[in-house]
Amino acid sequence: MAFLHHPPAHCLGFDVAKTTIAVSNGSAKAARTITNSRRTIRSFLKANRPDFFVCEPTGGHELLLLEEAAKAGIACHRADTNKLKGFIRSFGTHGKSDAIDAALLAAYGRERWQILPLWRAPDAQEARLRSLVRRRQELVTMRVAEQNRAKAPGNGELAASFRAIIAILNRQVHALDAAIQALVDNTDAIRQRIEVCTSMNGIGLASAAALLATLPELGSMTRRQAASLAGVAPHPNDSGLKKGYRKMRGGRPEVRTILFMPAIRAAAGHGEFAGFYKRLIARGKKPIAAVAAVMRKIVITLNARLRSAAIPQS
Repeated sequence: MAFLHHPPAHCLGFDVAKTTIAVSNGSAKAARTITNSRRTIRSFLKANRPDFFVCEPTGGHELLLLEEAAKAGIACHRADTNKLKGFIRSFGTHGKSDAIDAALLAAYGRERWQILPLWRAPDAQEARLRSLVRRRQELVTMRVAEQNRAKAPGNGELAASFRAIIAILNRQVHALDAAIQALVDNTDAIRQRIEVCTSMNGIGLASAAALLATLPELGSMTRRQAASLAGVAPHPNDSGLKKGYRKMRGGRPEVRTILFMPAIRAAAGHGEFAGFYKRLIARGKKPIAAVAAVMRKIVITLNARLRSAAIPQS
């Protein structure tokens, strides 16, 4: 992850909507609105030339802005929504408008620039892998919902409908599996990173692809950064003389979902970390805490192996 090395002299906040973008240098009164179109964004960046700006995820509507910034060589950060909300609450601000949000985004960038990772344009194949994996996860969620409805009491007369929908979803999931396999086979960098991940006993193609899609930074972080970004780092819960139970917080929850099944497999006595799990239990760890520790061990180990293999992100 890359960061700024000096304070930004001209920092802007961009509050992106579907058709418009509110822009501010930190003052809501001085905010202006531009059209969310490639030509307008390009002209604005060329005329104003900020050395850093902050926006937040808006369902993909922010991508035009980020792409044009990358072409212009302008450093930018796409903010984590939860962190940004916490920052805004610290001001005690109750009002909300596009201009206010843009001003607070600029303030966030000026105050936190040292710890805000810069956005990088994803490789086309990496972006395609992410799209395929995301769609597969959506379909699997839909399939589980249909299967649960089929088992619910009183739905006997709808059994044919449930079977038909589940069959369609199965075909779609299989088609996406084939597309992911073809992408892996035809993209050297992704294939090599997948091979490192699947060499770990308990990680298959689907899990490896999902991990690389949701955590593309794997192999470029420290062990602590990897655990924190994956959402499997234990955070203290102490106060005074109280020594509370440490809990996993933050990070990307979808990564925890991916890591859970390999960790459960280790708990069942299979895979590379079965012995690690047994040792934790023998030392008195609660089973759920031991599973969490295995999840953390998996992501830290994969990060180290990808870093040692010196395989660049696709």
